[in-house]
Amino acid sequence: MKKHQKHAKLAKPSIGNFNRNELALVGSPCGDIQDLAALLIQKLDNTAITYVDADHAFGDSETEGLGKNELTDKIKYIRYDKQSLNDFDKQILLNDQDLVLVNGNHFQAQKQLVLIHSKKEASLKKRIDQLTNVIGFVLYDVEASFEWLGELAKDVPVFSHNQVDEISDLIKTTCPAPTVKALILAGGKSTRMGEDKGQINYHGKPQVDYLIDEFEKLEIETFVSCRPEQYPDYQRITDKFEGLGPFGAIASAFQQDPNAAWLVAACDLPLVNADVFQELLTQRDSGKMATAFFNQETDFPDPLITLWEPKAYMRLMEFLALGYSCPRKVLINSEICMIKPSNPAVLKNVNTPEEREEFELKE
Repeated sequence: MKKHQKHAKLAKPSIGNFNRNELALVGSPCGDIQDLAALLIQKLDNTAITYVDADHAFGDSETEGLGKNELTDKIKYIRYDKQSLNDFDKQILLNDQDLVLVNGNHFQAQKQLVLIHSKKEASLKKRIDQLTNVIGFVLYDVEASFEWLGELAKDVPVFSHNQVDEISDLIKTTCPAPTVKALILAGGKSTRMGEDKGQINYHGKPQVDYLIDEFEKLEIETFVSCRPEQYPDYQRITDKFEGLGPFGAIASAFQQDPNAAWLVAACDLPLVNADVFQELLTQRDSGKMATAFFNQETDFPDPLITLWEPKAYMRLMEFLALGYSCPRKVLINSEICMIKPSNPAVLKNVNTPEEREEFELKE
């Protein structure tokens, strides 16, 4: 008998308890953890960081869940207190953060920085099953020992508590930028052009094939966004969000792989090539929602030649829930990295036979 499938099997983003990049500071008294977190936030000053802690109204207690959670964004100087935050609230609330530091004496995280203090050795031993991915040890006194950790301590770097620069550098290496994949937008009906814009030959081959080759130069895995009847022999993504145009195509790509950053290129931009993609990649700020070109003709970011980061997926869904399906509106109203193209002409799109004839005459 076939088992009933209650819910659709969706690809889920690699989010821990709080964020894609989360690190528990665990082991020492909570005051030491808070002090180190504050120093690390200062050192990582170009990073959006939230510090998650329990309410310490009752002192340095080890009791979990003392009534409320403290989410403090030291970059924006925002503090958020809520009596009850469930697992989904935390992930949604912290989606835009690059890193979440957690007081590991109260909460767990995917990675751990273990703070060794003789006063807390017994307590840490009770928490050893939570040390699943230790990235380093920080020593707080000469009497502290961590030999009892055995294999967990093997090949793991050790720091003094005042080596904040070195600890910051280590944390940076544990938060790599997401892998980039490419999405060619070729699913439009080309009503104004009168023929499939993805099949127009500007460079000796159909435009879709040309863009695939250009992405291949940069060794980027590429997918074609199209309707179900189009491009059956290509690696493709058909819209799961129908009737939403490019917005639906971008959202569908994230539904397929929510952990990738998607470099989107429309097939009606005949001057776009590997050099243009490289500009976005070179100036990429993976801490923002997206890296986009400023289009001087529209005076806005151009959404159809843009590198969208994984955190943009949730942002897109927020706008859709509000009744908006315009990717440009998402960019305008989000924290993005906007750059000027070295050649503004590359953003000129071709949508009609007249525009195509004008473009070909210039070429």
